[in-house]
Amino acid sequence: MKIWVDADACPVVIKEILFRAAERIGMQVTLIANQPVRVPPSRYINFIQVPSGFDVADNEIVKRLDVSDLVITSDIPLAAEVIEKGGLALSPRGELYTTENIKARLNMRDFMESLRSSGVDTGGPPPLNQSDRKSFADHLDKLLTQYAKET
Repeated sequence: MKIWVDADACPVVIKEILFRAAERIGMQVTLIANQPVRVPPSRYINFIQVPSGFDVADNEIVKRLDVSDLVITSDIPLAAEVIEKGGLALSPRGELYTTENIKARLNMRDFMESLRSSGVDTGGPPPLNQSDRKSFADHLDKLLTQYAKET
């Protein structure tokens, strides 16, 4: 298992949790973004910068993804592609996207997009809070523990 991070919109606190996990268990974590991202020196942590453009980072993640890899993203269409390819997708808020919930999440995303395009102010997501961080860390730990048992 490798961990891929859609790093353009990933909160710093979530990256820090991932960096600690990478060092603790010796797992590869690769951040992919179209802007420079600061990462600590580590043999387990990598950064790939891709050109700017719509979905360039997402496409790079999907291209490199292997079955059972984990992708950290809040991008619902990317999460759907990851699941379709046999990977796991976890949001920075700790929501595990699954075959059971991804269609509903895609429908809600599309509905909100249509509201925004018609001029409705839908607001944005609330700021990441301590509960979100804990949920992310707990889900990450559960997935990593499960992977360790399987190998």
